[in-house]
Amino acid sequence: MAKNTVKNSARVADTIRPTVAGAKDNPALHLLRTVVSRVTTPLLPDDYLKLANPLWSARELRGKVVDVRRETEDSATLVIRPGWGFSFDYQPGQYIGIGVLLDGRWRWRSYSLTSSPLSSRRSRTITITVKAMPEGFLSTHLVGGVAPGTVVRLAAPQGNFVMPDPAPSSVLFLTAGSGITPVMSMLRTLARRDQVGDIVHLHSAPTESDVLFGQELGALQNQHEGYRLSIRATRSQGRLDLARLDEVVPDWRERQTWACGPAAMLEAAESAWAAAGIRDQLHLERFAAVRAANHGSGGTVEFARSGKTATIDGATSLMEAGEQAGVQMPFGCRMGICQSCVVSLVDGHVQDLRTGVEHEPGSRVQTCVTAASGDCKLDV
Repeated sequence: MAKNTVKNSARVADTIRPTVAGAKDNPALHLLRTVVSRVTTPLLPDDYLKLANPLWSARELRGKVVDVRRETEDSATLVIRPGWGFSFDYQPGQYIGIGVLLDGRWRWRSYSLTSSPLSSRRSRTITITVKAMPEGFLSTHLVGGVAPGTVVRLAAPQGNFVMPDPAPSSVLFLTAGSGITPVMSMLRTLARRDQVGDIVHLHSAPTESDVLFGQELGALQNQHEGYRLSIRATRSQGRLDLARLDEVVPDWRERQTWACGPAAMLEAAESAWAAAGIRDQLHLERFAAVRAANHGSGGTVEFARSGKTATIDGATSLMEAGEQAGVQMPFGCRMGICQSCVVSLVDGHVQDLRTGVEHEPGSRVQTCVTAASGDCKLDV
């Protein structure tokens, strides 16, 4: 099966704290953190730790934005120095959650790591590259408004859209727009490992000036004979037609392929690879969930434990409803993959936004991809 990790860059949350990563790598440090947390109850160790360093926390992962570098007119790279508990042993292609305090609320998004874990271990920093979206309140702020020195919350790296070590003998990267971000981490890692072998990279952007990391990609091509880059300016050349892929990459069926970009491109890739009988050679990363055209009727959602309610339409997820009502909703990938957001449906009916399947009372439902189908009650 192809690896198909999805992440969401358009959700708002003030939610439960992320799990501390790297505890197994520093057992003595983690034990000390646990002991301090217990002996200071009901006072929290953060009350003392933050006086010394705002990145020290016994409850959550934190980081500090140390630099913001403009990439294109509407995108920027954030250099972040993680604090206590962050593990730099992530895999190239994974993503992290980042929480920023805006208007009194912590707003969460997930972004691909663009740094190589090899360089991160040395510099003790990570990078994410963000493209401002018209509907993206947080992405616009990160690109144009976040200042160096800002302390953010972090969720541990995760995701299965990764490059193995050693890399396959022949690779095809199929990217478009900001879909190049996870692949950039892979390319930087391959270069540092001296594993840039037989790689064909097809990248699409509206214009050449919109290409993220354009100069670095050009330098990679000049430095490594096996890396062949083809950039398509879609505004003048139109979108890449995968039905004519043979003309561009004659041996694409023999390559392991990593694809990330708009939904239409990924759907076309799935169809093409499936028709060729090589679906297991295609690894996909989606930045948005694919929702069914039909959805629930909406209704009033009661959050039993918190005593709060929210009236929503049939296209709004239960997670969004809870967060808008101020309920601390459990969350993970926010795309229906990781099962971290599952809660019990006490009463009423809800509908899966992807498949249209309706769930009855007593079911365990994924709040990030289900909506109200009439009035309902959740055990949260």
